[in-house]
Amino acid sequence: MHSVRQLFMFRIFTLSSILVMAACSPLKQSEQLEEASVASAISEQVNDKSDTAPANIVLILTDDQGYADTSLFGQDAYATPNIDSIAEQGAMLTQFYVAQPVCSTSRAALLTGSYPNRIGLAGALFPTPLTDGPAIGLNPDEETLAELLQEQGYATALFGKWHLGDVEEFLPNNHGFDEYYGIPYSNDMWSANANPSYPFDALPVISQNKVVKTLTDDQSNLTVELTEKSVEFIEKNAEQPFFMMLAHPQPHVPLFVSERFRGKSGAGLYGDVIMEIDWSTGEILNALEAQGLNDNTIVIFLADNGPWLTYSNHAGSAGDLRDGKFSVYEGGVRTPMHIKWPARLAANTKIDVPMMSIDLLPTLTKLAGARLPKKEIDGKDIWPIISAVQSTPAHEAYYFYTRENDLSAVRYGDWKLVYPHVRNVVLEAGSDGNRGKDEFPMFDEMQLFNIAKDPGETNNVIDKHPDIVITIEALADKMRAELGDNLRDVKGSENRPIGRLE
Repeated sequence: MHSVRQLFMFRIFTLSSILVMAACSPLKQSEQLEEASVASAISEQVNDKSDTAPANIVLILTDDQGYADTSLFGQDAYATPNIDSIAEQGAMLTQFYVAQPVCSTSRAALLTGSYPNRIGLAGALFPTPLTDGPAIGLNPDEETLAELLQEQGYATALFGKWHLGDVEEFLPNNHGFDEYYGIPYSNDMWSANANPSYPFDALPVISQNKVVKTLTDDQSNLTVELTEKSVEFIEKNAEQPFFMMLAHPQPHVPLFVSERFRGKSGAGLYGDVIMEIDWSTGEILNALEAQGLNDNTIVIFLADNGPWLTYSNHAGSAGDLRDGKFSVYEGGVRTPMHIKWPARLAANTKIDVPMMSIDLLPTLTKLAGARLPKKEIDGKDIWPIISAVQSTPAHEAYYFYTRENDLSAVRYGDWKLVYPHVRNVVLEAGSDGNRGKDEFPMFDEMQLFNIAKDPGETNNVIDKHPDIVITIEALADKMRAELGDNLRDVKGSENRPIGRLE
């Protein structure tokens, strides 16, 4: 395999040089389009996989990180040079969405290419001992990105947070990951949680399918430990294609950071945590470089949803975007997406076209030469957009569901229609890790925003554009017929069941 990689690097050297020279300064989307004919010609050359080695894939996922929590996306209180370098060597996707603004459902969409409600997932799964009825999790009948790549000969691993079922049948090793080390659900689901409504046990750390230790009062070294495991995996599998997912439990509260980074950011504990994640990202990138894998590795960095704003100074920032975690407004579902693949993606590219995490599976499987899942999925290949060959969205519309199965918003072109729905409202911000006061009332107003002009969603223009509302409603009705909508008492025809141990 090593000789194949060397041959691949030699053959792409000229092409990579062209791409780098073409991207010596940041490109606006309009400038990319002016280069469409060149990009198309390049694409025809690199799409011929007959003499290319399979690309490695590294996916770094953070938990509850805000849209404006990296330097490139607006953070100026602390620096994130390693995370930024991913986009500087590739692209920043400014309108990249997650399918739902909460942990389990967001991860399910990313790994399956399906809207979570299509595959029976809702909200955030709780530890099995605290639930009524049988254990639930991602249905083993659903094919994940890891399984499809594993079938194609990839070594696969997940380090960090899983949150798609905590019993053995639902753990990562049974969903396509050769290696797994991490925690089965959110890091606040542990015995140190002071909320008397949730008598959690100690937080289990699982290696493969076995609990190897529990955490009761400290998680300070977890980021370092997961990073070390990730680097070891890269070094061990340098001679074969691999897919590695590093799913950081941070910066989900409770915040923890190693002693090395405590107080380093000058921006409080949250800033320290992000700086340590940036360090971790640098360790991953350095490992790839040391193994000669930088050029032919796709590296992706994104968050699972927006910041948990009720925790105030222990939460991130969505910048000028509205709301955060639990919300279908932009601050809850838009994520700071960074991607690079030096062998095939021009550097310093900025792309403003809407895309979603459901699109990663069909995109990455196609690039890897793998098949799609046998069951229907919702995602589409977005590589033509990322590689600047196409300037229009891959989907006519994106649909944002919340709670059990509430269709709460639809993104259509520059427009976003927000339906009456149950919304999280922060009444009083907390501080220093203590949750403030919030509630989940029903909002009855229907709203229409022009996201291109009003990304902060401050100006409801629904009365001025009835034609747009009619168009979106027609699209929404088609989706309701397929996946349902509890807010309209519509039962879908294509929903599949969650995994359940009877």
